[in-house]
Amino acid sequence: MSQTESRTNGASGTGHTAVRDRRWQLLIDGRLTGAADGRTYERVSPFLREAIATVPDAGPADADVAAEAAWRARREWRLTPAPERGALVARAADIIEQHGEELALLDSIDAGSPLSNSRMDVKLTLQHARLFAGLALELKGDTIPASRGLHVTVREPVGVVVRIVPFNHPLMFAGKVFAPLVAGNPTILKPPEVAPLSALRLGELLREVFPPGVLQILVGNGPALPDRLVRHPKVRRIGFIGSERTGRAIQQAAAESGIKEVSLELGGKNAMIVFADADLDAAAQGAINGMNFTWSGQSCGSNSRLLIERSVHDRVVAAIAEKLRGHRLGDPLDPGVSQGTMVNQAQYDKVLSYLHVARAEGAEVVSGGGHPQGAELERGLFIEPTVLTGVRPTDRVAREEIFGPVLSVIPFDTEDEAVDLANDSPYGLTASVWTRDIARAMRVVRDVEAGFTWVNDSAKHFPNVPYGGVKASGVGREESLEELLSYTELKSINVAF
Repeated sequence: MSQTESRTNGASGTGHTAVRDRRWQLLIDGRLTGAADGRTYERVSPFLREAIATVPDAGPADADVAAEAAWRARREWRLTPAPERGALVARAADIIEQHGEELALLDSIDAGSPLSNSRMDVKLTLQHARLFAGLALELKGDTIPASRGLHVTVREPVGVVVRIVPFNHPLMFAGKVFAPLVAGNPTILKPPEVAPLSALRLGELLREVFPPGVLQILVGNGPALPDRLVRHPKVRRIGFIGSERTGRAIQQAAAESGIKEVSLELGGKNAMIVFADADLDAAAQGAINGMNFTWSGQSCGSNSRLLIERSVHDRVVAAIAEKLRGHRLGDPLDPGVSQGTMVNQAQYDKVLSYLHVARAEGAEVVSGGGHPQGAELERGLFIEPTVLTGVRPTDRVAREEIFGPVLSVIPFDTEDEAVDLANDSPYGLTASVWTRDIARAMRVVRDVEAGFTWVNDSAKHFPNVPYGGVKASGVGREESLEELLSYTELKSINVAF
């Protein structure tokens, strides 16, 4: 058991002290190192509201070194047989599993998510790593009978890949390196500056698994590092998860610096539609699960718009409020806690400002509505799970992504109205439909503009089922064979006899 793991099994203060005592480093060209210019920044605990770690603050010079190292590593890595690349990713998964509790603790300390959530993210990281390791032999082409000759296609790696990921699932999103690695691409991971610790620890754990330059992990506090990575001439492919605004900026920077492929998994203002014939108790629980209150609503897939048929509106809202009474906020390292903190002060202030706007626009707070009461919760960046009724489709809380524990409830009268309300958004990531009428369910799923949908369910992801959005929610699909193939290019070979 590592030092961090052994010392974080007690109170939160002990866990934070263990993190503070560590020396955090970047992984560049097979070496653990600080930033080239020696710059660092402090990570502040969203629970204790005090500095918990000093982290290297990488900049453009570090990005250049990493990109050049990846470029040098690309030929040998692309020529490594796909099963061997998959085997190395499977070995990485075994190492992550061995250190799973330590990595979960780091995420809870760093990002403020409950330990139960962080442990679940460890399992999902393992699932994704082993999925892509097992899909290595699917990197294949076709034989095409176009003439008397031989016509075949082969899949080849794109080249140097950069993956830029957000703070809400730090370790799980760090695992987004595994698809491009299996596909044969040296990959540079830029983890979130507000929750980088599990990714930096991953760099320590996996340093000797992959050849130098094949996997690199750099974090920097601000836009300079990711901007340089995106614009670097040796970088051919970028995968980004985050806000629409940042996604647009990455598209622009990539276009200004070359011809690069960019995939984006962006925000959402996702609709959950509940018809009167649904299992209403199950739907109420599904709304809670789908809103991801346990992550303080910090999830792009959250069903933050709950559309309920008017005749059962009050019953469903009452059931949700009742179920939330047992929802416990507190120390993220307490295994019995349901919900932790917002990730940082900026996100906390943003959500509170939206709650102020909601009240000003006439919404009624049915549950929650602000910082919870209690001395043990006073310091942390907690926001209660909040349910709003009286929300109009044109209100800001019904249209803008809050990325917090705020559920806006809107009634409807007809199936067509429900679909129109669901589609009345620039986003289209997820949607959920609750009804016992399978014909209705399939009609609505057909007509709703969303990339990932559920019928009588919410929140769950499944192995090798493509995940991604439409409209402003992004381009591309992940968590599946489609993600793996997106990190390759087709080459056609034509042979005349």
